[in-house]
Amino acid sequence: MLLLLLLLPTGAGAQTTEAWEAPTLTITRYDEDWSDLADAAKRAHHWTGPFKYIPLGDGAWVSTGIELRARNENITADLWGSAPVPDDSYLWLRALPYADLHLGRFRAFVQPVAAYAVGMAAPVSPVSQTRTDLLQGFAEANVGPVTLRAGRQMLSLGSERLVGTRYGPNVPLAFDGVRGIVRIGTAKINVFALNPVAPGPASFDDRTSAAKALWGSYATLAHVGLDLYYLGTRNRQAHYGGVTDREVRHTFGARVFGTREGWHWNFEAAAQVGRFGTRRIAAWTLASEIGHRFAQAPGAPDATVRVNVVSGDTRAGDRTIGTFNALFPKGKYFGELSPVGPTNIVSANPRVSAVLGKGVTASLAGMAYWRYTTGDGIYDIPGNLVRGPGTSGARFIGKEAEATLAWQATAELELSVSASAFLPGGFIRATGPARTITLVGTEANFRF
Repeated sequence: MLLLLLLLPTGAGAQTTEAWEAPTLTITRYDEDWSDLADAAKRAHHWTGPFKYIPLGDGAWVSTGIELRARNENITADLWGSAPVPDDSYLWLRALPYADLHLGRFRAFVQPVAAYAVGMAAPVSPVSQTRTDLLQGFAEANVGPVTLRAGRQMLSLGSERLVGTRYGPNVPLAFDGVRGIVRIGTAKINVFALNPVAPGPASFDDRTSAAKALWGSYATLAHVGLDLYYLGTRNRQAHYGGVTDREVRHTFGARVFGTREGWHWNFEAAAQVGRFGTRRIAAWTLASEIGHRFAQAPGAPDATVRVNVVSGDTRAGDRTIGTFNALFPKGKYFGELSPVGPTNIVSANPRVSAVLGKGVTASLAGMAYWRYTTGDGIYDIPGNLVRGPGTSGARFIGKEAEATLAWQATAELELSVSASAFLPGGFIRATGPARTITLVGTEANFRF
């Protein structure tokens, strides 16, 4: 795969030759504005034009598109050898077609999903396979600066540290409910009341979760690079320390981000309060990212350093839970191989990427992880306990290296390959199996 990526010539479609500037393709797809293609002459400049704007008469039009993704993953020593099937090789197949109907101030968006896991020896989770179902389907009305939306929709807030699309795994995350979007100048405010969708193992059996709920508001002040938010969550089946009870959390946070003269930064802080049964919640997180792009150097390399600190529980059995809940974060949180999630952790992640030419980009990253507190264990991305604290006083969880290579073969087709290895540290060795995890992934993604 590496040789193919480096030796095959770049397709002609990899260069932007359209007389019109196509909008950036998004994960959610409903944020793309193709109205500029109302001009038939502009639609003729690229083969996708007739699909992106289909006039229906009287100002009505529909936009269509699709994503087709095939991803092969080969993993050894999953969860350091303690997983039910430590060594596995499987193929994820995913199709995401959509249709976006515009009728003046009204709109309807529909996106089915077909997601299958082929050859997976481990128990197939709903994140790997949902078969055929409805991923998104909502109606929308625009009333001046206010957009009202009701139905099933994906939700991406900020850097997706707390609410994301779960795009990396095979089955993205969606929510059912209502959402209001207010735009005032460059400011954008989201207000929502939603329930996550719980995917089922068969076709057309995805259901609104009765146990979990999300509500709140998220404001983005783009002109100053500032996000302010409140997120409320409820989980009737939360688990901590072997206990299942009702949890209500309130998360208050802020994010500062921006770019200037090659520098880019992204800092976020959040505090959580609430109740788990009769116990109170007091948790927090601090996340930082700063980098610089050397535009004049060969390959325009970008060097970035990320450091995250996420609280854990100090003393089991007391009246306070300090374990941070990452709510609904992005999938593959720290990289393609992410056996640990953003709970009770201190992480450092230097990363460098560069453009190799002919549509090929490469990146190299290192990660190191420590427990924030020795009174708590480590968790996966959804927040499930992976290793309890036991009697170990060790903090170091392990270190990881990851290399990725991607080739934008055409404007629609991207091929990529990644290789990752996670070497266990003192805490993993003291609490169970401690093999080195490896993951090799290859992916082909076609979308327009």
